[in-house]
Amino acid sequence: MSIEERLIRYCKIDTQSDPESNTTPSTEKQFDLAHLLMSELKEMGVEDASLDEHCYIYAHLPSNMKEDVPTVGFVAHMDTAPDFSGKNVQPRIIRNFDGKDIQLNDEVTMRMKDFPQLLNFVGKDLIVTDGTTLLGADDKAGVASIMEAISYYQSHPEVKHGEIAIAFTPDEEIGCGTKYFDTKKFGADFAYTMDGDTVSVYADETFYAGYAKVLFHGFSIHPGEAKNRMINAASAACHYQMLLPEHMTPEHTTGKEGFIHLTDMKGDVEYAELQYIIRDHDKKLLDQKMDLLHQCVTMVNAYYGKDVATLETNFGYKNMKEVLSKVPHVSKIAKDAIEALGYEAINVPIRGGTDGAELSFHNVPCPNLGAGGGNFHGRYEYCVIQELEDAKRLIIEIVKRVAKEA
Repeated sequence: MSIEERLIRYCKIDTQSDPESNTTPSTEKQFDLAHLLMSELKEMGVEDASLDEHCYIYAHLPSNMKEDVPTVGFVAHMDTAPDFSGKNVQPRIIRNFDGKDIQLNDEVTMRMKDFPQLLNFVGKDLIVTDGTTLLGADDKAGVASIMEAISYYQSHPEVKHGEIAIAFTPDEEIGCGTKYFDTKKFGADFAYTMDGDTVSVYADETFYAGYAKVLFHGFSIHPGEAKNRMINAASAACHYQMLLPEHMTPEHTTGKEGFIHLTDMKGDVEYAELQYIIRDHDKKLLDQKMDLLHQCVTMVNAYYGKDVATLETNFGYKNMKEVLSKVPHVSKIAKDAIEALGYEAINVPIRGGTDGAELSFHNVPCPNLGAGGGNFHGRYEYCVIQELEDAKRLIIEIVKRVAKEA
């Protein structure tokens, strides 16, 4: 089985996670891919491969070296995003991409003016969707690259390597990928999530994450008798949103600029609710954004002369740079390995989070690497086959460098 066949095989299995679920995994269908992976690992001869009740897979390739070598791990997630359908995925391969617009179906076209990064892959082979689903390269490309690397080592026992730890997780897309992750069972001294896009990019920095919910309580009365009496909670919510700076929204920020993002809103005259995610690479700037949300509550309440608005906040994941800056050799191994494949290694902070962010704060330093995908979470998702193959080579190169540095 080629690596492209492997990826397509995985992508055709619906593993979409569900943010409304209270179980782990959030959807039972994630076990469908997990059981397939377990079968393949057993066929490869990976003796200790295991699948637990929460849909986490752990496996190890024992060291075949006399010297003591650190255990390096590789992690990928099995679920796909709830943003777009992952059911009945029909991947299509475009050979020798010519740089022209790609017609996915009669109604949907991937236009180069909208996705100019695709022009970097002229002459390469792409896997795309039929325009009705996402592809699932996020993160089944990572899963495929790890499985191919395992297959390589099992077919080449003469290649020296230290112990290699592998983990496949559920529910990463809904922020629960490490909820029941057993770091002791994983056993890696450090690891890499194969959950990025182009292979040339490595990331050892994420956002700090905050969450906020603003609740508005109104006073409903017949509109014909409402003067100086009615308080419209939905209007108060609109008032609140308009107080927030437009330049702090995701659509006006890039790079290391943080944002306040309105993700959900509902309401009527008596009750309204706004939900936000708050992100920044700098903890002080994140705290300032959280303070701004509090100030806007105070302003709304002052306008109405009573406590119409209340704010609930909490913090999520932290910037893994806090950990990875203390172990720079982990990122350097990845950088050097990328360059050994002929790429110019580019360090790009993630405008989001990864399983590696949480793992880094649980004694498993864990930068993120690419596996060749792009346009994640929607119908325009793709994977570059040559980069997918290089992701496998990148894993092998990292393992080699870890062994040499022991």
